[in-house]
Amino acid sequence: MNNEREKIVEIKGLCKRYGKASEYTIENINIECYAGEIVGIMGKNGAGKSTTIKCLTGYFPFNEGEITICGHNIKTDAVNAKMNLGYVPDTRPMFDKMTGYEYINFIADLHDVDVAVRQERIDEMESKFKLGDSIYNMISSYSHGMRQKICLMASLIHRPKLWLLDEPLTGLDATTIEALLKYMVDYKNQGNTVFFCSHNLDVLDRICDRVYIIGKGRVKTSLTMEEFRLKYPNQKLAQVFMSEIED
Repeated sequence: MNNEREKIVEIKGLCKRYGKASEYTIENINIECYAGEIVGIMGKNGAGKSTTIKCLTGYFPFNEGEITICGHNIKTDAVNAKMNLGYVPDTRPMFDKMTGYEYINFIADLHDVDVAVRQERIDEMESKFKLGDSIYNMISSYSHGMRQKICLMASLIHRPKLWLLDEPLTGLDATTIEALLKYMVDYKNQGNTVFFCSHNLDVLDRICDRVYIIGKGRVKTSLTMEEFRLKYPNQKLAQVFMSEIED
C-alpha cells in the first residue's frame, strides 16, 4: 500500500559521528514516512533520536547515508528540501526582540507566503492555540508554553508537507496538548506527514500510524500501528518499548 502513496521522507543508511569519535552516534538508520500518516520516533535519552532529527533538517552534517524530503536531497538540494519542512526543535530558539506576530511573519517571508494567505492561516491557528492579544507582545516576555505556541504556528505558516516536531508537548498545559494532538491528526488527514519525537508513549500509542524505536543509535523496531496491534495484542507501546531497549 505504501508504494501507492507519496513518500515524504526517506532516510537510508544514515550514520553520524561527532568530531573525532571512533564510534558512530547513530548507525545505519533507515526511516520512511508517507503522505497522510503520523510517524513517531521513540527511545531513551541519548538513543539518537534528536541527532537523527537534526540530520533530517540539515542542521547536522552526517558521515554516511542519504536523506530526501519530497524527493529533494538534504545535502545537494537543501533549499527545496527545507521548503517542504516545518520544524519545531526541542530548544525553541526564537528572536526575543520580535513580537510573536512579527516572528510568524518573518518565517512567512522566508517561504514567500502571500500576505493575505498568511493572515488567514494565523487566524485559523490562533483559533486552535489561543494566544489572544499576547501574540503582539515581545517574545522575551513569553512563558515556555507561549513560546511553544508561537513556534508551532511559525512552523506551519507555509503549510509544509513534512511537519517535524521534537518533544512538542513539553511545557504545554492539558488543554493545549489536546488542541495540538487534534491539529496533528487534522494535518495528516490533509495529506501531509507529521513526524515527531516524544517521551509520552501513551500519546504515541494514541495517534501514530507508524513507530520507530531507536536504541543505542540503531533502529530496534519499525512497524505500523496496525502491525503492532496484530503482533502485540492487548499490549501498549510502553511495554514493548521497555523490552526492546533493554535488548
